[in-house]
Amino acid sequence: MRSTVSSPRIRALSVVAGLAFGVAACSTSGGASSAPSAAASQAGGGEVTVAVANGTVGAYLTGKDGRTLYVFTPDPANTSTCIDACATTWPPFTVGSGGAPKAGGGVTGTLSSFARPDGTMQVAYNGSPLYYYAADAKAGDTTGQGVGGKWFIASPTGTGPGAAPSPPGKGKYGY
Repeated sequence: MRSTVSSPRIRALSVVAGLAFGVAACSTSGGASSAPSAAASQAGGGEVTVAVANGTVGAYLTGKDGRTLYVFTPDPANTSTCIDACATTWPPFTVGSGGAPKAGGGVTGTLSSFARPDGTMQVAYNGSPLYYYAADAKAGDTTGQGVGGKWFIASPTGTGPGAAPSPPGKGKYGY
């Protein structure tokens, strides 16, 4: 005589298995979040272009979709100190594996990439790591300028644009 499992029990096991599969599918393998999303900040394997835009703050560097790029003044050359929670607010501008940063019109400095602690490749301009600001909603937004007295719009000349800094942020990373 064979044992049978009741229909509610099978349904419960199916739900548990489905949840386990969903959790596995949604999890990532390490890596900091890139903003505005991973797709927006890196071009998987291809080139990423750094361009120049002009706005009320003067000329500044932009990444994917014309979004403003920033520098974090405490960063040493070709090294990011903005990791974990910081990288959620200030997502690094990254390039996919095997990709390279490309200079758009008006970009005269040196573009490079370096490995972040999580293994992703971050783009740097004249050695300064580049980031997005998660609070910038669209191309042309420059709301990260001067945050915490350490975050500034990346300038094509390597000096900050002439906008007045915003009020200092709350914590170490300006958020």
